[in-house]
Amino acid sequence: MPRTERESINFKLPKPLTNALRKAARERNTSATDLVIQGLHHILGDVPGTEMSVEVRLYQLEEEFFRFQESIPASTNNQQENRLTNVEAKLEELSHKMARFEGALIQMQNSINASRSRKSSSYPYQYNSPSPQLEPHNQEKLAMRLGTNKSALEEKRAALSQKDFELWTQERDLGKYSWRFNDKDQLYHPIK
Repeated sequence: MPRTERESINFKLPKPLTNALRKAARERNTSATDLVIQGLHHILGDVPGTEMSVEVRLYQLEEEFFRFQESIPASTNNQQENRLTNVEAKLEELSHKMARFEGALIQMQNSINASRSRKSSSYPYQYNSPSPQLEPHNQEKLAMRLGTNKSALEEKRAALSQKDFELWTQERDLGKYSWRFNDKDQLYHPIK
C-alpha cells in the first residue's frame, strides 16, 4: 500500500487541547498527528488522494455501529412480545376447542353405541365397535385438554386432595372425565 504524501502545516492550538491530544495519543499508542488526521477524516469525510489507516477506519466503523445500534427502536422487542402473547392466546383457545371437539366425538360415539345396544335383539350379527379409550396424558396435554396451563394444573394437584382434584378435572373436562395422577409413570389417567 503506497503511503500518502504528507505536508507539514503549522497551526496553534490552545495549550490544554495540545496536552489532552498528547495524552490521548499516549493512551492509544499512536501519534498526535494520527489523532488529528482521524478527527479531520471524521469532520471532512473521505477526501480523494488520502488513505486511511486501519485505526481510522476502525474508528469510523465503530461510530457507524453505535449509530446503527441507537437507531434500532426498543419497541421491536415489545412488538415481538405482543405477537408472542397473541399467538399463545390463540393456541390456548385452539386447544380448548380441540378438547371440546374431542368431548363431542366421545359423546357421539357413546350415543351411537347406546343406540346399537338397544337394537341388539333385532341384529344378532351386529358389529360392536369398542368405545374410544382415552390415552393417559402428560401434564402439558392434560392442561391443554382442560383449557388451563401446566403450572395451574400442578398447583391444583398439589393443593387439592386426590378426590377434589378428580372432581376439579371432571368439571373442566368437556367429556366429563376425571383424571388421576400416577406417580409411577408420571401421567394422568382418565377415570369415567
